[in-house]
Amino acid sequence: MHPIAKLQSQHNISGRKLPATRQGTSRLVYRALETRMQQQMATSPKATGTFLGVPDMPLLGLGLAALGRPGYINLGHGNDLTGKSVDEIRTNSAEVLSAALGLGIRYFDAARSYGRAEEFLGAWLGSLAPEQLSRTVVGSKWGYYYTADWQVDTGGKPHEVKEHTAANLRKQAAETSSHLGAHLALYQIHSATLESGVLDAADVVSELETLKRQRGWKMGLSLSGVQQPVTLRKAMGVRMSDGAPLFDCVQATFNLLEPSAGGALAEAAAAGMSVIVKEGLANGRLTQRNTDPAFASKLALLRRMADKYSTSVDALSLAAVIVQPFRPMVLSGATTVEQLVSNAAALELAGRLEESDVSELVSELAQPPEQYWAERSALAWN
Repeated sequence: MHPIAKLQSQHNISGRKLPATRQGTSRLVYRALETRMQQQMATSPKATGTFLGVPDMPLLGLGLAALGRPGYINLGHGNDLTGKSVDEIRTNSAEVLSAALGLGIRYFDAARSYGRAEEFLGAWLGSLAPEQLSRTVVGSKWGYYYTADWQVDTGGKPHEVKEHTAANLRKQAAETSSHLGAHLALYQIHSATLESGVLDAADVVSELETLKRQRGWKMGLSLSGVQQPVTLRKAMGVRMSDGAPLFDCVQATFNLLEPSAGGALAEAAAAGMSVIVKEGLANGRLTQRNTDPAFASKLALLRRMADKYSTSVDALSLAAVIVQPFRPMVLSGATTVEQLVSNAAALELAGRLEESDVSELVSELAQPPEQYWAERSALAWN
């Protein structure tokens, strides 16, 4: 069977047309997918590892922050979506998810606040054959709820609101279970911070322990802000009633612009925690889309380095994270199949990257954490 026909058959896209505005690019997309499929055996050993106890996992996952709702803060996100209705975004999400599995990606990461991401992911998982389904690992998060009501322009009101209470945990765990059911392997506190007090809330910790024991979910937390290392080290000390660590996994922002959590992530990995990296492309700031004049010299360096390895800026940026000593599962935040194919080149590139080049990139691109997070908070929903 032709590789593309096989891909279409395996992932239920046989005979299905792409949205009209993508008809002109569909052949290019599938050719890229075919090329990547043919390169699967070339995925570097440096880009595989044990994740949540599962061996030989490709260290590139797919995050659904940009796939479950019409608005997000990634640069140019609005232009990536040819249609913003629920049905159009559902179709796009299924296409990207199917392409991800075809590219060898096996970890999928959602959240209650990502619009209808859990719903879309659950429906897609339900369409897979048992052999396909057995290869997937699924995580989600609680602690924020979606408030944008499928709008991009909310008139200045927040798109999502934090509530780190035991009552909200019980409510959202039930909602997540209704969408993802037995597929869920990892449940994470969404953006745990010292200020929210969630790590000191005995009722929340007790509820998380109950979920872990009764449902068999691994427990994790995601981090944000300049205090990521401090929050992580505090979380590593949270214990269950029998004295065992509560958290099995941490998800943190780490990229060439913001590597400050690296030391703490290495400590977590050494303690046996799985590590997930989000925002490996800094919401598009580590791609060709970053046209900020202040970033021009850094983008020029990325382009020169990408040319050296005959790759793209985004693949280079992601590969530089994959090869970090704490062996993270790095999330692609792709909105389109085209973006995902480009991101997935990092799985092969990781084996060719020279350590000296990675060190140079970090040295030249890293920002003070305060600057990084200030710039991130200024990104517009689009």
